[in-house]
Amino acid sequence: MFSRSGRTGNYAYTVSRVKAKKAQLLKDEDYNKMLMMSVPEISRYISESGYQKEMAELAGKLDGIDLVEHATYANMAKVFSSILQASQGELSTMVAAYLEKWDIWNLKVILRGKSYGLGAEEVREDLVPAGSLKSEDLEKLIGLDNTDDILANYSKMVHVQIPQEVLNVYKTNGNLGEIEDYLDKYHYTRLLKSINPSSRPTRMFQDYVRMEIDVKNLETILKLKAEGIYGEVVMKYFIPGGKQLDNKYATQLANAETIAAASSDLSQLEFYEIIKDLVESDSTSIRAVVSEMKKYEIAEAKKFSHMYPLSVVPILDYMIHKEIEVGNIRTIARGIESGLDTETIKGLLVI
Repeated sequence: MFSRSGRTGNYAYTVSRVKAKKAQLLKDEDYNKMLMMSVPEISRYISESGYQKEMAELAGKLDGIDLVEHATYANMAKVFSSILQASQGELSTMVAAYLEKWDIWNLKVILRGKSYGLGAEEVREDLVPAGSLKSEDLEKLIGLDNTDDILANYSKMVHVQIPQEVLNVYKTNGNLGEIEDYLDKYHYTRLLKSINPSSRPTRMFQDYVRMEIDVKNLETILKLKAEGIYGEVVMKYFIPGGKQLDNKYATQLANAETIAAASSDLSQLEFYEIIKDLVESDSTSIRAVVSEMKKYEIAEAKKFSHMYPLSVVPILDYMIHKEIEVGNIRTIARGIESGLDTETIKGLLVI
């Protein structure tokens, strides 16, 4: 699906479009203002900050937190789709492979929604048609009655074959996690294969993806360890292809019975200094650790984008920041809706 093109891609054109979009992203002061607002006030504020069209289109059907959440996802999907459509050659190949994660996200939303007995409209609210699957494809999947049909049609749409042994495990235990884990691993395998590391910028993109895999693996290891799960069970969820966390190193971390016991091994990681105090604390907050690692990812992408302004890296940098913006808006709105205090909500933001 993501075969490399012989053309290098229209980097200058696509980067110029992305640069204009990045200038419109919310700033730290915008989040500080929103923390002082009610949910209706947040709706009005983001309507004046780039989300006007989506807010207007959905205002007749939704309100409150539902309007904010649906509109932000709809806007992100539209923006990412426009970037993909503007891209050509190898650039298009890499962007498409990166955005495939939203196809997997949407499949998870549909499968989970069906398993929880949610209605079609409730499922639609969390969809982000930013990958290769468009709204009409997702509607077809939503309209199907059982998991087997959904998976069969999804496989045809995105050209992926889910192994029979994975499907058999799901049919035996009914755990959708088996299918989700396989697709997550397959996504990163395809993404890494889509990148031709023949130039310094594309090697940086490859390094970023491998670093992202490291962060996801470490997040999984720490979360399961916090629940008292370690050893071989943890390694079932290991995603291969990381930059520092190979199978041997990950196994070493997974075998440590507690987070504290793993701290000396963690010190080998490049980004350990930014999580050192959190990991070595008597009461480790996994959410805080993940947040700091995400900030590290953002900083690395931003640094690379300045070094190579006419490459895939500034485009990646923008997409990461756009995801963060949408996540922050939704976090603030949800926090206010739930009655959380300002400092608690602020601690959940990635800024």
